[in-house]
Amino acid sequence: MDIQVLYFDGCPHHAPTVAMVKQVVATLGMDAQIEEVEVTSVEDAVSKRFLGSPTVLVNGVDIDPRAHDRTDYGLSCRVYHGMDGVPSASLLQAAFEVEWQTP
Repeated sequence: MDIQVLYFDGCPHHAPTVAMVKQVVATLGMDAQIEEVEVTSVEDAVSKRFLGSPTVLVNGVDIDPRAHDRTDYGLSCRVYHGMDGVPSASLLQAAFEVEWQTP
């Protein structure tokens, strides 16, 4: 499984999100590649479908099902539904388990 954490330089939620991703991966005992990807321009944000910092993708799919139809890409902070800028462990776990079980 490939996990990307997209962020912009200076994002205060970048490091806590990476830590949360690593914690959930370890808890689930998964084999996953975790890559941190800096987004540096609006054009870069559009090409990477970056909905704000941090954005977590699993095998190229955003972890938040509510985000799949969004197109408001740009260099901004991201807020997850009902949370601050760090996705919850339960949101990450649900996304990881769906992709982990997908053939």
